[in-house]
Amino acid sequence: MRISDRYKVREMAGQHVVIMQGKNGADMTRIISLNSTSLFLWDRMSGRDFEISDVSSALVAEYGIDEAVAERDARAWCEKLAECKLLAE
Repeated sequence: MRISDRYKVREMAGQHVVIMQGKNGADMTRIISLNSTSLFLWDRMSGRDFEISDVSSALVAEYGIDEAVAERDARAWCEKLAECKLLAE
């Protein structure tokens, strides 16, 4: 899977948000807020193909959490990306 290049992270009012790039700038009708962990994963996974195992490994390396917890969280994060249509097709 891959995060679509149509989406960019911007900082707005102290929050990191995902916005869809429009023809005439950003489409402000689709804004998704990222917490610090989601922002970390977005930065690590953007611009490349990745699997759930890549996300899980990044979580273990950064936060030192149990591998089973990391895999569960990685799967949930990837599912949320898909649900929000942030993945390239």
